[in-house]
Amino acid sequence: MALELQAVSRMDKGQVILHPTTLRLEQGTMNVLLGPTSAGKTSLMRLMAGLDAPTAGRLIWNGQDVTGMRVQDRRVAMVYQQFINYPGMTVYDNIASPLRLMHKSTAEIDRAVRATAEMLKLTPLLMRKPLELSGGQQQRCALARALVKEAGLVLLDEPLANLDYKLREELRAEIPRIFAQSGAIFVYATTEPEEALLLGGNTATLWEGRVTQFGATPDVYRNPGDAVTARVFSDPPMNFVACVKERDRLTLGQGVSLPATGRFAALRDGRYQAGFRANHLHLHQKNGDSLAFACTLGASEITGSETFLHLHHGADRWTGLVHGVQDLPIGGQVSIWLDPAHIYMFAPDGRLATPKAEA
Repeated sequence: MALELQAVSRMDKGQVILHPTTLRLEQGTMNVLLGPTSAGKTSLMRLMAGLDAPTAGRLIWNGQDVTGMRVQDRRVAMVYQQFINYPGMTVYDNIASPLRLMHKSTAEIDRAVRATAEMLKLTPLLMRKPLELSGGQQQRCALARALVKEAGLVLLDEPLANLDYKLREELRAEIPRIFAQSGAIFVYATTEPEEALLLGGNTATLWEGRVTQFGATPDVYRNPGDAVTARVFSDPPMNFVACVKERDRLTLGQGVSLPATGRFAALRDGRYQAGFRANHLHLHQKNGDSLAFACTLGASEITGSETFLHLHHGADRWTGLVHGVQDLPIGGQVSIWLDPAHIYMFAPDGRLATPKAEA
């Protein structure tokens, strides 16, 4: 069983919402759609669900063309970030409601409701009303109502976005377990790279209505094929600085240079963009190969165990994520260190120009 999107695209009032997209999602896989707001994640999910029709292209489900099929006739379940439960019904009745619409027998409904409730740790709460539950329990109830249908495709559109931190962490840990038990194709939309990494499976990165890369989540993170994918799959977004390769030297930013050896040796002479993630910047030299950049501290944000540094390096604006509480003077000069092993080098057209860096 698989869902295939064959060059599907979507236009609305002459505006391109989704560029032609080809994906194949296999049975029993977790698939994350990662991108900023308005990247096209929800639009892509609505095409998968049958809520919208593609302007061009086809959707193939288990070998059958379902492009024009009504959503009611598909084995699809969808959960939104604004989770919806029937407030007048018990948790049991909320979970049972789609099965009653399918005219299942009382025995079939009871068996399915109790099995799904057990999977989602809702068994002690079956006789409660949704408003008597915590936010996380309410979202689990909404998930249970989607899963009880035994849908082959489960679409989760930022389902944890409206929960507080503790509840998000709790459900993030549970969703892979729930997914593994169901055997369905899961598609999970998020704006957070950390969430994609925690969920694992496969990730499709989206930017302005395009899928820029699709593959195993760790591989897409470690090996972004272009600068857009690297920016999307970094939190904070990847930092960039201009770089020039001339003979056996690389020069980055305001005159910081290093030998063009190892994976940089094969680069042709010319201009590039060097990219590096925030967590690879340090306030102290880590090893003899580290590069020092003179920066001005524009602002800092202390999160408790870490500090975000908002840095100015000439015209470039970078973000560093360093360990500990760092009390540095705003507007002051600071030396920032970077190990070249963590540098990605991108060509002028945005494509990765060197073998992978150390992620």
